[in-house]
Amino acid sequence: MIYNERELRKQSVQAMAEAIMVAARTAPKAKGRDLVEVAMITDEHIEQLSQTMIQMSNESGMKFLLRDAANILQAEAVIIIGIKQEDSECGLNCGYCGYDRCDKKPDYTPCVMNGVDVGIAIGSACSKIADLRLDSRVLFSAGWAAKRLDILDGAGLVFAIPVTAASKNPFFDRKSPVTR
Repeated sequence: MIYNERELRKQSVQAMAEAIMVAARTAPKAKGRDLVEVAMITDEHIEQLSQTMIQMSNESGMKFLLRDAANILQAEAVIIIGIKQEDSECGLNCGYCGYDRCDKKPDYTPCVMNGVDVGIAIGSACSKIADLRLDSRVLFSAGWAAKRLDILDGAGLVFAIPVTAASKNPFFDRKSPVTR
């Protein structure tokens, strides 16, 4: 049997994306609390994410959303990483969020440690992506749209990482948006 890489690329990238999700999951967490949520979307869900980004651009006037909406369509999979909102205080009373005590922090203000946890999970995912030699880019924009679509079931601080295998990374050297 002869297998051509071009014919297997999509399923290969999606299988590697599963390993990337595991890397994000196993990243260290503040106080050992695992509030990180990770998912992978493909095919029609990438289309839906792109359409949501276009809608968000139309609402906000932020043109970079249009660029990124077109850009994610080149992905075989998009990894979504965020943090659960419930029980969002760490209880350290560190003041890093701007409040002296966790119980003084408004619910809409995220715990900084949760943001650090998401960042470490993204770093672990990107490290695995580099090990696998896949093309990727961390996108706030697609994560913002994924949050609107509630892909991670109520998670906040959501980011997205489109992945593919191409002869040149399509997620870099992109045309800059005209405004904003």
